[in-house]
Amino acid sequence: MFPLALSNLSVRRRGKIVLGPIDLVIDQGGPTMVIGPNGSGKTTLLRVMHGIERISEGTAEWAQPDHANHAYVFQSPVVLRRTVSENLSYPLYLIKRPKPEINTAVEYWIERIGLGKVANRSAMRLSGGERQKLAIARALIRDPEVLFLDEPCSNLDGQSTREIETLLLETAAAGTRIIMATHDMGQARRLAADVIFMKSGRIAETGLAPNVFDAPKTSELKAFLKGDILE
Repeated sequence: MFPLALSNLSVRRRGKIVLGPIDLVIDQGGPTMVIGPNGSGKTTLLRVMHGIERISEGTAEWAQPDHANHAYVFQSPVVLRRTVSENLSYPLYLIKRPKPEINTAVEYWIERIGLGKVANRSAMRLSGGERQKLAIARALIRDPEVLFLDEPCSNLDGQSTREIETLLLETAAAGTRIIMATHDMGQARRLAADVIFMKSGRIAETGLAPNVFDAPKTSELKAFLKGDILE
């Protein structure tokens, strides 16, 4: 399905440009970390790539649009008012997978994310870290080619963050393309193969992670990595 090409793309809200113009090609590889200050356009860029944000100008085109298979995990995990197991099985019921296949997949994923002991508990009773792991597993249970994540470890403790990062690295190693927004530069360094740096709705710099982090080209990225406030 790759590449994904964004060409002269812009998003306007109330007459104001909030993203763009953007020209970018996303190919195989990754994980890709999207970084930048609050309000820089990270989430809007992810939503455009996933196809849930209306484009004002330009195009976002997958090489094989009819075969696009991707999933999106939001910053605040969305869980259904059902049990943990039912949350995991729901996406597979929607695409009418055979029940034995659903049961096998649910059993595998519920153990992989360490929630086997609470399989029959309401997902609404889970902790923040448990909810986020459930949301990621529910996205992965359909075996997407691309997984978009918007700050999935925001406000989580160290243990939960480490568990989710391990899951994401394993997922990437298995062949799923990960594109993720994060405000945590330590996390970006741990996970990134390549980086997109956003500033004021535009891509200010992009490249392989070692180049971006160790030899930034723009003054904006140098300041951001130092912890300076960007306006």
